[in-house]
Amino acid sequence: MPASRPPGREERGSAIVDVVLVSVLALAVFLGVFQLGFALYARNTAISCASEGARVGARSGSLPGAGVDRTRELLGASLSPRYAEDVTAHVETVDGVRVLVVRVRAPLPVFGPLGVDGALDVTGRAFEEDQ
Repeated sequence: MPASRPPGREERGSAIVDVVLVSVLALAVFLGVFQLGFALYARNTAISCASEGARVGARSGSLPGAGVDRTRELLGASLSPRYAEDVTAHVETVDGVRVLVVRVRAPLPVFGPLGVDGALDVTGRAFEEDQ
């Protein structure tokens, strides 16, 4: 005759396993949302810095290089000097109006601040004042 066990004894310790499994899943979701937020922050900051650099470079009597320098300065202070390595500027004509375009190619943060180089490609534009 089998020995009788008290009811519920075979599930002893299962609550600990449940808590661990749910905690791991919740942590993964939290880290994913946090990383998405950081990637959007980096993108929006790069756009803002490129736009400010374009406005500086498009001022009357200024050169496009001044816009590149200002963009690099802002990116280095806001994110990291690594994000300011590939900044270029050129002048385009749109419907007869000269526009300074500052382009930033930076890493897209995938794991913390580390990411794929050049995957984040943003531009800032400003009308040149001396036309």
